[in-house]
Amino acid sequence: MTATADTIDVDAPPEGLGPSGVSPTVLPAPTVETAPTVETAPTVLTAPTVDGEGATVSTASTPSGTRKRLDHIDAMRPVKQAGVIGTHTLLAFAPVAATVAAGASLMLLHVTREAFLFVSACMLTYSYRQSKRVDRTYWQRRFMSVGVPYLCWTVIYFLFLLPSTYQNPVTSLGHLGYLFATGYYQLYYLIVVAEFYVLFPLLLLLVRRTAGQHRALLAVSGAIQVLMVSMMHWNVLPPNMRGFWASREITSYQFYLLAGMVIAFHLDEVHAWLCRHVRLTIMVTLASAAVAEAWYYLSADNVVGWLGSSSDPFQPIVIPFNIGAIACIYLVGVALVDRHRSHRVRSMVQSGSDNAYGIYLAQMIVITLLGWLGWRNLDSVLPWPLVAIVTVAVVFVACIGLTSVLARTPWSKALTGRSRATWRSLWPRRTIAPPTAVPGNARAPGAVGDSPLDVDLAAR
Repeated sequence: MTATADTIDVDAPPEGLGPSGVSPTVLPAPTVETAPTVETAPTVLTAPTVDGEGATVSTASTPSGTRKRLDHIDAMRPVKQAGVIGTHTLLAFAPVAATVAAGASLMLLHVTREAFLFVSACMLTYSYRQSKRVDRTYWQRRFMSVGVPYLCWTVIYFLFLLPSTYQNPVTSLGHLGYLFATGYYQLYYLIVVAEFYVLFPLLLLLVRRTAGQHRALLAVSGAIQVLMVSMMHWNVLPPNMRGFWASREITSYQFYLLAGMVIAFHLDEVHAWLCRHVRLTIMVTLASAAVAEAWYYLSADNVVGWLGSSSDPFQPIVIPFNIGAIACIYLVGVALVDRHRSHRVRSMVQSGSDNAYGIYLAQMIVITLLGWLGWRNLDSVLPWPLVAIVTVAVVFVACIGLTSVLARTPWSKALTGRSRATWRSLWPRRTIAPPTAVPGNARAPGAVGDSPLDVDLAAR
């Protein structure tokens, strides 16, 4: 593991990529827009549910324990993916002069890992919360949603970088095996999700057995999380439980996974509370972000030596911010599906949601190509924050285009996590019926699927 005083690095950079002075990191995950434009309690919206065969399923006809769609959580996916791209953009293109500022931004952007895992755990549990046991197809679906894309994209990245990276065939094949075992760059997230899927039946049993004591369960889990990351941060734990390896171990994220599972059993109540306390949620999140940033700058400048290294991605000080940021991104999703949104906005959100998994899988292809084209030299003519914003937009749009094409090929499921779409559906039509509001705290119907980015919320 390499790390500078002012960057966050838990993995070696992808071959041929990485800004001078800023060590790339492996992070799945995505920046959270902490201040959604919501003045009053937002309304959860829903569109007609479409099952795996393309048939519309009404709310009343959907049996308990089956897949249900939560449109507002579906809308969280493109927001989180913008954060993922923002993280990797800073790691790839931030100039040396901006090392400290980029590191401070990365400290907050790392929340995307925890946000993805929280939502994945919440939605998977939500789909099984009224079932006594996981069904027989559980393992097959999980392998198809995680294992197949992981294997395919590991090979794709290996071949993509092969001409410029490897010369000895034996060495290159050995490295391919290493990538399968540890995960190429951002793909390590799928390793953590796979670990969660294996343990899910036992964790579900734990959450069921502690019904009525979920607050105590979260308190214990939260205390363990603080203790674990603190021992990582101050190098108490052995090296194989810190940095690179910690990012691939489910124990590093156990609180967020258990919290997501517990919230799934109380989703209506939590949704109602968040919608009633939008401003409070935003204010607390911003305050915790300010505290975390102050911690970072003090440790980066060695003003307070006992604060530890600023390059550590598992900082105990960011736990309160992570919790608040996850709540804020939930509210962003609620706002995006509000019934007052235009058809254009709804179409854009739907496209971003449909292609979110593909964006996550393919983003480093586009970022690496931009690096080869000399993109990092743009900061000599434009302010680097503007370069970062433009880069996020370019990568996001390019990945949507690539994923939209791949989703219409016979390899759609393996490369995008989506069922194959028709070429005629490539351009949205205005005949799509607008979503209807769900009154009060009613649950939005739909499909909780299997995408590991948040269990894919639709039978695609």
